Amino acid sequence: MSNNEPQPVPPVYPDIEDWPIYKLSEDRRNFVEEIESYTLDKMLKLPPSQARDLISKTIYQERIRIKEEPWKVDPPKEKQFWKRIGRRHIRLSLDTDPQQAAQSNRENLQQIIHRYAEEIVGTFKISTFLFARRFLTFFFTRLLNTAALRSIRGLWRKQHQLVDKLMVDGHIETVRKLFHKGTVVVVPTHFSNLDSILIGYALDTAMGLPSFSYGAGLNLYNTGYTAYFMNRLGAYRVDRRKKNGIYLETLKAMSMLSIKRGVNSLFFPGGTRSRSGRLEQKLKLGLLGTTVEAQRRIYQEEREEKVFIVPLVLSYHFVLEAEFLIEQHLRQIGKEQYLKTKDSSYSPFRVLRFIWRVFSKGNNITLSVGQPMDVLGNPVDEEGTSYDKLGRKIGLKDYFTNQQGVVNEDLQREAEYTSILGEKIVERYHKDNIVLTSHLVAFAAFELLKHQNPQLDLYGILRLPAEEFVFPQSALGDIINQLRERLLAMEKLDNIKLADGIHESVEYILKDGISHLGNFHALSPLYFDKKQRIVSDSFKTLYFYHNRLDNYKLEKHINWKNIGEEALLLEEELYNQEGRL
Repeated sequence: MSNNEPQPVPPVYPDIEDWPIYKLSEDRRNFVEEIESYTLDKMLKLPPSQARDLISKTIYQERIRIKEEPWKVDPPKEKQFWKRIGRRHIRLSLDTDPQQAAQSNRENLQQIIHRYAEEIVGTFKISTFLFARRFLTFFFTRLLNTAALRSIRGLWRKQHQLVDKLMVDGHIETVRKLFHKGTVVVVPTHFSNLDSILIGYALDTAMGLPSFSYGAGLNLYNTGYTAYFMNRLGAYRVDRRKKNGIYLETLKAMSMLSIKRGVNSLFFPGGTRSRSGRLEQKLKLGLLGTTVEAQRRIYQEEREEKVFIVPLVLSYHFVLEAEFLIEQHLRQIGKEQYLKTKDSSYSPFRVLRFIWRVFSKGNNITLSVGQPMDVLGNPVDEEGTSYDKLGRKIGLKDYFTNQQGVVNEDLQREAEYTSILGEKIVERYHKDNIVLTSHLVAFAAFELLKHQNPQLDLYGILRLPAEEFVFPQSALGDIINQLRERLLAMEKLDNIKLADGIHESVEYILKDGISHLGNFHALSPLYFDKKQRIVSDSFKTLYFYHNRLDNYKLEKHINWKNIGEEALLLEEELYNQEGRL
């Protein structure tokens, strides 16, 4: 990693009216009509009976949703709309005339798609964007200075800026230049509800990039102030309650057509926050596939612009929702009956406390901008030229042409391309991941805990009374040293990135990692107690942070021979320190 702190950079497009997201918003009516036309044509290619069944299923699912999970942000007269569509669908479906049945399907599909498209597509208002930028800068600057000085006097200081806490590293200049070569789609990892606001602020302030089109959960619109800003900052609405095929096709049409128009987009290909704490291993390919289709359609229009995919990896010392997320993960994979937990991490108090700890404890949030690639996962340079794995230039357009040299639609081929792209993004996540001291210490500590209890499975270990376990400091330091040697070798091969602290002494890594892990959660995953012993209040939360490095198979590089002998003295060490022997 670079030792230089990120500085604000000139904007790629100084005039906001030149931003693609603004131009799209100004043409919103035509864009909505384009989505409706595209989606309707796709639906009408289905056999009439299949289209009729799809409409029936959609009506049924929507009625259930309205009854069991209504939101105040739902469009007006929802119940009346679906009741009217349902009556007409049943009445006309009884007609055996194929022509009339097809016309009935068309009319119902038109109304449903129109309702969905109007709900999904947002707007972008320059005045709202400028206000939000000023407000966030003011808010974070005041909070940062107050936290750093630990005094209310910091409210009037401007010494510290949020941009100094957002450490942006990687292919920044390449990405900036690619904005003039085509459409940029950023695909970040996802760990916290705060990811979106932090990414948006960093892309604007630290990288000088224009605003992106991005998906926001419709549930966020339930709050009046949130809805006001979301509706005017380029977000498109995503209602995760709606699983029917018509809605999903409308959503994908919006994504594909906006990318084809040159609107830069941002979405989380993992689909949701990582519940386990691991980097994403398997991506959802729905929206990702729209980038491949958009590229093919650009070529069909005899244009040469390219769609560029930019992986982005976020690294936190501690995650706001860690306790809730790991609890959800364990309930999903385990056979035991876990009690349902409520995610209270997005309360205003919790968010302010999180930000305060980030600012007051010298924490940084790192964003690693990965190697840009084309829609087939091939790396590209700042000119947008694609290269194969041997470093040879390749013509991307050739991959979308048939034997006659004509760019053609081939859904099976594009599905395979999307799958390859997903694998390449995951590969980049792991190579561009920045390892923090807290990640390394948490991994080492939980591996030691596992080694101490070889007879127990994961759930057995997590049920152990944390208050009775002490991590031998010398053993933990030995493990960290071995793991660090492996990480340094991986860094030389460009298979991972390491924060500056990983290059410090083992003693520094241990203290720095534990101090960060222990300064936020009510039940700390790791901390020094009053007797300066390394202890834990929560093995579950420790497991969450351990998982950040779980996909690298680092545990295979721990030599337990001497460590194991020392760890056997754990109980004796504990009793000696407590004066029991």
